[in-house]
Amino acid sequence: MGDPNRRQILSLLGAGDRSVAELARELPISRPAVSRHLRLLKDAGLVAEEPRGTRRIYRLQEQGLEAVRRYLEQVWGEAAARFQRTAEETGRRP
Repeated sequence: MGDPNRRQILSLLGAGDRSVAELARELPISRPAVSRHLRLLKDAGLVAEEPRGTRRIYRLQEQGLEAVRRYLEQVWGEAAARFQRTAEETGRRP
């Protein structure tokens, strides 16, 4: 998810299922590059593919996205708590 093209692919799939060709039309990268990104996103459990004739249609994988959301909330929650403790301790110093 650190790659901006992968984030864009996830955003596009958030609007609905799409083929590689449909995604490639919306991105500044080639179809083979889109396929590589989709393979990584699929391996990470963030997208699923469904064969339809000669095409593969990709959609968001809700379970994978929910797991990422929970993880980020935990990480950011812990970071925010550390920041708050540091700010409070700094504010007490003369």
